[in-house]
Amino acid sequence: MGKLNYVVTAHKPTNVTHSCVGNFTSLEYTNLVVAKFNRFEIHKITPDGIKLISDVPINGRIVSLKLFRPHDEPLDLLFILTERYKTCVLKWDVDSCELITRTVKCSGIKTSTLSVFITVIFLVMVLVVPLNNIGQLEEPFIFKLDRMLVKDIKLLYGCEVPTLVVLCQDGGGYARHAKTFEVSSVSRATVTGPWLHDNLDNGAGLLIAVPTPLCGVLIIGEERVGYCSANTYRVISKNHFTTKAYGRVDAFRYLLGDSEGLLYLLVVTHENQRVTDLKFEGLGETSIASTISYLGNSLVFVGSSCGDSQLIKVDLDAQGSGIEVLKKFVNLGPIHDMCLVGLEKHGKNQIVTCSGGSKDGSLRIVRKGINEQASLKLEGIVGLWSLKSPIDEALDTFLVVSFISETRIFAMNGEDELEETEIKGFLCQVRTLFCHDAVYNQYVQVTSNSVRLVSSKTRELLSNWHAPDGLTVNIATANATQVLLASEDRHLFYIELGDGILTEMKRTQLDHLASCLNINPIGADPNFSELALVGKWTDDSMEIRKLPDLTLVIKKRLGENIMPRSALLCAFEGISYFLCGLGDGNLIVFQLDKITGDIVVTKRVSLGRQPITLHTYSWENAEYVFAASDRPATIYSSNKKLFINELDLEDVSHMCQFNLAAFPDSIAIATRDELTISNVDPTQKVRIRNIRLGELARCICHQPQTSTYGICTAQNSVRLLEAETFKVLSAYILPDSQSGESIVSCLFTGDNKEYYCVGTKSALPDETSKTKGRILVFRAENGHLLLILQKETGSGVSSLKAFNGKLLASCSDGIHLYMWTRRKLQLECEYTQRKTKHVQTHGNVIVTSDAVDEIRLFVYKPGQLEKQAVLFDPEMNEVSAVEILDSSVYLTGTSFFNLCTMMKNVEKDDQLQLVGQYHLGDWITRFCRLVDPSKIIFGTNSGMIGVILSLTTDQYGLLKNIQSSMRSRIVPLGGLVHSDWRSFHFFYDCSVRRRSLEDNYFIDGDLIESFLDLSMEKKKIIANDVSMPLRELCEKVVDLKRLH
Repeated sequence: MGKLNYVVTAHKPTNVTHSCVGNFTSLEYTNLVVAKFNRFEIHKITPDGIKLISDVPINGRIVSLKLFRPHDEPLDLLFILTERYKTCVLKWDVDSCELITRTVKCSGIKTSTLSVFITVIFLVMVLVVPLNNIGQLEEPFIFKLDRMLVKDIKLLYGCEVPTLVVLCQDGGGYARHAKTFEVSSVSRATVTGPWLHDNLDNGAGLLIAVPTPLCGVLIIGEERVGYCSANTYRVISKNHFTTKAYGRVDAFRYLLGDSEGLLYLLVVTHENQRVTDLKFEGLGETSIASTISYLGNSLVFVGSSCGDSQLIKVDLDAQGSGIEVLKKFVNLGPIHDMCLVGLEKHGKNQIVTCSGGSKDGSLRIVRKGINEQASLKLEGIVGLWSLKSPIDEALDTFLVVSFISETRIFAMNGEDELEETEIKGFLCQVRTLFCHDAVYNQYVQVTSNSVRLVSSKTRELLSNWHAPDGLTVNIATANATQVLLASEDRHLFYIELGDGILTEMKRTQLDHLASCLNINPIGADPNFSELALVGKWTDDSMEIRKLPDLTLVIKKRLGENIMPRSALLCAFEGISYFLCGLGDGNLIVFQLDKITGDIVVTKRVSLGRQPITLHTYSWENAEYVFAASDRPATIYSSNKKLFINELDLEDVSHMCQFNLAAFPDSIAIATRDELTISNVDPTQKVRIRNIRLGELARCICHQPQTSTYGICTAQNSVRLLEAETFKVLSAYILPDSQSGESIVSCLFTGDNKEYYCVGTKSALPDETSKTKGRILVFRAENGHLLLILQKETGSGVSSLKAFNGKLLASCSDGIHLYMWTRRKLQLECEYTQRKTKHVQTHGNVIVTSDAVDEIRLFVYKPGQLEKQAVLFDPEMNEVSAVEILDSSVYLTGTSFFNLCTMMKNVEKDDQLQLVGQYHLGDWITRFCRLVDPSKIIFGTNSGMIGVILSLTTDQYGLLKNIQSSMRSRIVPLGGLVHSDWRSFHFFYDCSVRRRSLEDNYFIDGDLIESFLDLSMEKKKIIANDVSMPLRELCEKVVDLKRLH
């Protein structure tokens, strides 16, 4: 790798930070809006739960979002504030079903009333964003609280002049106060408000504004809860806990979530608009909440930053056990550590992360691809179909597998194993061209010279249609009531299915040989199609014909030398499409007018290099299309837009739904030599398995020799886990004062056994800034963790690395290199420096970072760690992770959410210099190097997994041009400029001075790959900007996307 790099998201952020509820997309139903790092999701609230409408990225890290409704708007608008204090207001366009940026120019209208959005900056300053009465944002302003630290801030209801209540703490003490300030629309400043309350609970940390008719504020402390207004102050005691989030049920009931994941109901009793009492009720346990939204009908969304978010049903009248978890939403964040493990069976990698926190701590196993349930070695499969018994049964019974010269039928036995069976009425000595469930509890089988109708109850043949003498059927399709056949002499036959009867309704002659057929129903009748698709070989066209008379409606030329190999009629969210899979691996999507037959090309995508076959299937009660090819993909619709999700599979020739009691929502997949029953989420690129720990796991490593994992947990234990099942085999408990900070598997020179090495630290009594530590060496044998050696270190150990058959330790007082001699660790050499935190190695090169702002480069020579260069840059602030790209380029993540690359200074050889800078917007916790030296993956606090790919000079030049064109040609949502978002960013101090540097030597892969989702017109403009044919540009972007 080198200094030119491509940064892209492999797994989207999952950490939920904010949520709100309102009528954003419709007055007919309510929406839930959820923020995840630089994305927000819009959900529709249904009687059974929530349904995703749209997942939207923006150019900024979301720190606040709120739904509100100005006087002239029929629907709510969405206000968003980013980490760089950029604001925007978004509106849902009902006609186009798209987000648009609300005009935010100030009209100059003066009003006597003013609404405001507020946020806290650096604990001592408050940002006020005025909003006039027509929903327009005005110029924000800042006010400062002298000698006060802001803990929380809210806008009071019912005030004629906008009034803020601020919960603040004395700058030099612990006393906390509630103070009010009025916001002036004329002077654009604040003045002292109508009331204040001093000396509150020292643990007070949360304000809840109470709406009309009370119009006061609840102050939530660790031991007390109070209600404050201009004329009322009432306080009650409660059990000691820290409230992390709240959600309003109504004006008098509030849900509170604490730091242990317990959910409470706070009830405000009142009489004559005066509060008479406050009551607390425990409801049960959830994930540790970062946000809570009450959705109505007892449904509650619990968003979490350190566990899975949840949709729960709450019995507000119950005490102690009134919670039912309806659905969980996977969250990988925060990722504390992770390791990359090769899977020999599949030839792929899996990532194992230490995720979550406190009781929600877990290990997450992240894999690409599908969840294989069962498999069978079968070569030469040319067709797959599933059959039910009877037809209205939810589960499938049979799997029909066709070969060149025979047909075999399989079913699941009582032990959930595939075994061969028979259907008497089927002709199994020949190839099956098509097979389908039929009305009246029947099956239809098509062969090269017949159509057979078979009873699904008796499995006997009921009726048989024979092809005319001398004609051979080579292509067939069917649904529950119809069959369409094409013969080798260009005849087209249309047959309808009755109760035990096959009736030929029409035959016609085609002008060219048919290449594909489809009659998938897309109208009101799910069993009958009014249209037929006919693909042609030699004239490269697709026809739409009317049924039952087979009259031609429209003929569409696809282009010269373009061969349609598969066609499919389908409908998503009330929109009709026909999809065409080509022989060269391209997929063309047409939008179809069912009445006129008119078609419009909406998308063309390259999925691979081999012919595509298209199949429909359902997953979790929604319809999807599976495109089988050398690079298969799923096609689905969300918010009336089609999405194509490439799967991590190869060379799939055929598939069908095969829904079983043992394996619900499964599909059967045929490759060159194998039949697999699998479960696949059609909207996700990865699948995630959860190993619940109930505590935080700090670090993890894998030991191939013993097929185990070693982890260090927050409760001072070192655990040994079996690699396949993740069952805990053994544990070693550390003393209470010690914590395991790092674990590594090490193969020492001269010893063929692999060892686990654990670095610990503990604080010294009465010396808060100093630590001591140990290195513990374990051997995993027969499922037991055996302690071999304990080595005292001069200070706490923060990181360990296996280094050329030795052990490298990063400690608070420097780095130490140990040799393994006679099963003992012997110090070979060391280098003393302040508070070394991170260490990374590559060959003989070592890079370290301290706890603040210094990077050092070392080269190991026998008996010596030679310092080569250093970078001291206080603007980098704390370094969160380090990695070595190659022997001369080094990579860091910083606490300002930046990515940096550095190299040796050409003019000053003993210094490192910043070369590349890029604002990721997220805290990187860990880099992992892949076997492929051109790739590095990283994990973050938000649960995002990213990939960094090395670029050549030519690649970088092209991508830089594409990036520049997209920045200039695409109007960003909310007016949030992409170049500002990715600029390398520094904060100086609490005066909010900051500076940014243009991103350099990094390409934003998320922006580049969003090119594939642009309209055809915009794609053509960008292709013209970079002087490249559109098709070639699309293929280059697709190839980049496949690299991760």
